[in-house]
This record gives sequence, structure tokens and C-alpha cells, in this order.
Amino acid sequence: MFTGIITDIGTIERIEKDGDTRLIIQTAYDTTGIDLGASIACSGVCLTVIDKSGPGGPGWFAVDVSDETIRRTAPGQWQQGRRLNLERAMKLGDELGGHIVTGHVDGIGMIDSIAVVGGSHHLVVIAPPEIAPFIATKGSITVDGVSLTVNAVHDRTDGSTAFDLNIIPHTWAVTALGDVVLGQEVNLEIDVLARYLARMKDYLGTR
Repeated sequence: MFTGIITDIGTIERIEKDGDTRLIIQTAYDTTGIDLGASIACSGVCLTVIDKSGPGGPGWFAVDVSDETIRRTAPGQWQQGRRLNLERAMKLGDELGGHIVTGHVDGIGMIDSIAVVGGSHHLVVIAPPEIAPFIATKGSITVDGVSLTVNAVHDRTDGSTAFDLNIIPHTWAVTALGDVVLGQEVNLEIDVLARYLARMKDYLGTR
């Protein structure tokens, strides 16, 4: 479980292909405190640490990314040199500063607009029809692992939804959202509470 509060920006240093895709990711984390088998969210994707650097050298950890995960996540994400939003799994008693995030990608969005408004960055993201019903004004959404609040929602005739985000300068500087460009595809995870509410509504509607 995660919160969507990014604590480091990692960089894919090397890619090895032997069955699954293995990534070696540079990090500022103290890897001596990361156990093998631990979960780290990489731009919104929960991955398992299978190797890591020792003490005294540059920090890195290794993860295996299955073909299924690559197929379900934003194209272009798993490339050498790509910067990734990193978050370690929360521990019991940690502050829940964002919202409950599972690290499972629900859909792929596209950056439709980027504008600077009063020092912040205003983004418009297009979400696909399958997750559009779960996105609500003032609700939470995770974009490439970052917990954000939806400012406005604009339903489109093709069933997709455009939603507005305001990224404050701090978030823009300490996450890889500062790298996004027009047309870029991003990982989206809907609010888990929205998922349960939709299930309750469907269930009660059949009773």
C-alpha cells in the first residue's frame, strides 16, 4: 500500500532482458534499509526489489517487470534514462499524506494540455472510457504514482473524460511530472474508495 507522496526520483540506469524485463534503477534511497522482496512504486506501478546495491557506493535497486505489466502501463515508461517517481510501501503508523494507493494501474491517460497559471502548472489529462465514471471533481487520482486532486471533469462524446489538475511548484520540482510533454501517456490509478462505491451501487441495484 502507498500514499502517492513521492519520496525520490529514480532513473533507469540499465535494462536487461532475460524472460521478464529487469531494470536497474538509480536511487537516493539508503538501500541498506530496503529488504529484498520489498515493494517500491515506480511511477505508480508496484514492483518487487530483487537485488540492490551494497553500502558505500551509488544507490540502486533491481526489479523485474513482466510483459503483462509492460502491456498495461504507459508506453515508453520502461526505457533507459527514464526518470521514475518512487515511493516505498507505507508502514503501519506512517502519515497518510495523500490517499490510499495500491500501485495497480487502472488505465492509461494522455496529457492533452500544459499551461502555467499563477506559478503552478495546469494539466488536462484524457482518461479512457473504462475509468471515466470513477473520476470526480475534488476526488483523488494517481498520475504516474503522484496523488493529486481533480479540479474539474469534462465528459466527452466518445465516452472518455478530460480532467484538470493543478500542480503546485513544489510537486512539479520534486516529481517526474516536470518531465511530461504534450501527448505523453501516463499511468492512472483511480481512488480505491470510488471503486468500492461503484461496486456497492451495482450490488444494491440488483437487490
